Amino acid sequence: MAGGAVVASSSRRRTLAGQSGFAGLVHNRKVFAIAVFASLGGMLYGYNQGVFSSVLTMYNFDQRMGTAVTNTDTKGWLVSVLELGAWFGVLCTGYLADRLSRKYSIVLAVVVFCIGVIVQVTAFHPSSIFAGRLITGLGVGSLSMAVPLYNAELAPPEVRGSLVALQQLAITFGIMVSFWIDYGTNYIGGTGVTQSEAAWRVPLALQLIPALVLGVGILFMPFSPRWLMNNGREEEALMVLSRARSLPPNSEVVQIEFLEIKAQCIFEKEISEIQFPQYQDGSFKSNFKLGLHSYWSLFRTPALLRRVMIGSLTMFFQQWTGVNAILYYAPTIFHNLGQTGNTVSLLATGVVGIVMWLATIPAVLWVDKIGRKPVLISGALLMAACHLIVAVLTGLYQHSWAEHKAAGWAASAMIWVFAAGFGYSWGPCSWIVVAEIWPLSVRGKGMSIASSSNWMNNFIVGQVTPTMMQNITFGTFVFFGSFSFLGALFIAFMVPETKGLTLEEMDDVFGSEGLAAADTERQLAIEKRLGLDQYAYTSSDADSSEKQEIHMNAKV
Repeated sequence: MAGGAVVASSSRRRTLAGQSGFAGLVHNRKVFAIAVFASLGGMLYGYNQGVFSSVLTMYNFDQRMGTAVTNTDTKGWLVSVLELGAWFGVLCTGYLADRLSRKYSIVLAVVVFCIGVIVQVTAFHPSSIFAGRLITGLGVGSLSMAVPLYNAELAPPEVRGSLVALQQLAITFGIMVSFWIDYGTNYIGGTGVTQSEAAWRVPLALQLIPALVLGVGILFMPFSPRWLMNNGREEEALMVLSRARSLPPNSEVVQIEFLEIKAQCIFEKEISEIQFPQYQDGSFKSNFKLGLHSYWSLFRTPALLRRVMIGSLTMFFQQWTGVNAILYYAPTIFHNLGQTGNTVSLLATGVVGIVMWLATIPAVLWVDKIGRKPVLISGALLMAACHLIVAVLTGLYQHSWAEHKAAGWAASAMIWVFAAGFGYSWGPCSWIVVAEIWPLSVRGKGMSIASSSNWMNNFIVGQVTPTMMQNITFGTFVFFGSFSFLGALFIAFMVPETKGLTLEEMDDVFGSEGLAAADTERQLAIEKRLGLDQYAYTSSDADSSEKQEIHMNAKV
């Protein structure tokens, strides 16, 4: 997409309503409230991540499920099968989000999630836990893509990062709540042989409450304005933008954003008609084939392939920081660091949840001011340092923690610092990046591919961690620390800064080498036809330094 008119008009809009951080959230209070509610999907994801790590260590669950818990290989599958389901769920959601809408995709994901939870809560055999976690994973994976996509498309650019970061804040809140609920329910009926089955069934069942609230409540939320535009519902899109921005429909700010979205939608539809005239009859078969070609275009066009690589590798490095190795096996890891006793390890695990949640709050407030790259790089380096310190302490004292309790607590503290480092950086920012880099026509499908990378790597981490901890002990932390450092290098040299740019400006950021010159002319003609060029900057609109900064940001 050509950037000239769109960059200028978007910049004019940022001058008119460009508050970010806490002030921007207050200014966009309606969008903020909607995003907070939609982020219940992130809470479900986080709760499900955290709740099972402590359930695995409960005596009654161990007795009920037998060797499924004690065997290292089976334990890995019991944890990671959810990620396998999520990987498949997120791939399906790419198509469903475009066809059903982002809103109804969330509803469908909640229904699937609830079915999986019910199967787990009523389980009496390991096979039911496996099946329930697989089904739950389908719903969690769908929510992990649909919620940030919905929030990103409803948000103005000046607070888009903050609103998408709410997803991670909700995830870490869910993790924190699950750890402490597990800590409390662990005492139902007593400990050891007297422990009740409610100790693990109750925390699993509690997931249904926020799920039902989200599933019903999202029906009363607006559709994504970008999805409405892409489906020919222009008046509805304009009214959604008007209400979301608390401005009249004829407001200059609303009109610029509306015309930006419309221009890109017309452009992409015209290109589709030129490339695939045989699939324009609107039938299910034709739409399905168009969808397949949209997936293929992600790999065929150089500019889009670059986005696929950046999105997928960002999620790859997020998982190989080892964050979910710690979240899934936190009680076991703390026990291995000398924190003996189920109560002590669960308590230390609960601190992980608190620290990660608190560290995510600054990301929500500051990510749109600081930018994505500085946050991601600093977080990766901090996590790498924590891993290496834990590796050194474990290598020195793993066979004598009882005599070196201070070293054990120091290693545990590094786990907490690691959680803080992930909470403010790769937790929220990786999802922000993969939610905002795609053009409208393939946004749902592009994000599904990037999200599937998250879940597939999540699955692998959950599967191999028990074996790694058993066989290479402190080498596990060296391994994850090395990948954290490589993640910092990847962000520094391969990923452009996207702070403050509209979703329609991303083609400028990632280059247009895959688009023909005729496409550029077509885009400019569409913008002129819609009257978008009348909002372009002139010398009297802003000083030259600001205009230069705008265009430099678009080319980073």
